[in-house]
Amino acid sequence: MRSLAEKLTLWLKSRHSLINQKRLNIQHELPLSGFNQHQNEIKFIDCLSDQDLQELNDILQWNCFVIDSHGRRFGNQAGHNKRNTPQIIPDKRILLMNEYFNLADKHVLEIGCFEGIHTIALAKLAQQVTAFDARIENVVKTIVRCSLFGLHPTIFKLNIEEDCQNYQDLLKTDVMHHVGVLYHLKDPVQHLLDLGKYIRQGVMLDTHYALDQDATETYEVNSKKYYYKRSQEGGYNDVFSGMYELAKWLKLDDIVSLLNETGFRKVEIIEHRNERNGPRVLLIASKD
Repeated sequence: MRSLAEKLTLWLKSRHSLINQKRLNIQHELPLSGFNQHQNEIKFIDCLSDQDLQELNDILQWNCFVIDSHGRRFGNQAGHNKRNTPQIIPDKRILLMNEYFNLADKHVLEIGCFEGIHTIALAKLAQQVTAFDARIENVVKTIVRCSLFGLHPTIFKLNIEEDCQNYQDLLKTDVMHHVGVLYHLKDPVQHLLDLGKYIRQGVMLDTHYALDQDATETYEVNSKKYYYKRSQEGGYNDVFSGMYELAKWLKLDDIVSLLNETGFRKVEIIEHRNERNGPRVLLIASKD
């Protein structure tokens, strides 16, 4: 029988082999350098050697990437046809949010920070940023990416549909960046009603919604019936899904009325989009 030391040596050799194979696969699928668009000055990435940057890219299983000032990739694609182009910082929706709310003197809350792309842009514009995600893997990636950009927002793990009592003070902010999350929730109605309790001024919301003819199921919140479209989710192990097996897509009229009900009296529809997964809306809601 092998000793513990021999088993550990074999395990380390096997792990080293897998890491090397992963590195070769990544290099084959997506180059490390040669990107000429959407470059960023990244404080603690620009000074890294190619070898160090490649090692950094291999340590975590990144699902999106940005480009440093030398045209090198920081992060990785999610798949051949998913997040396979450089992410742009800042996203145009954040620029729009800044126009509406003048973020320079605002405390911004970001729900679902993913891997920190929007967090970085918000941290560059806002006085203060607090961000959270339901997956600890995304929290770690966001902390790493922001830190290497030289930025240090408050970042923590939170599933907003679970008990948030211990996080109430952290959630109390001026405005909220709310992109790609609402349609992944199992109780989006209660979530929208709760926003007015901790967001003081406004919300930038980008979400899928259900068309009237597709919203065929109902559930009740506070004795009121809401129609929704059932959406199949991949659960915790799918980073592009919600945390549960099923989610509810609300009708757009209900989304607007719920925002009004919780205190956001002014709701402006900025954009309607028809995407592969269904209709989507970008709106700004404010208490002014």
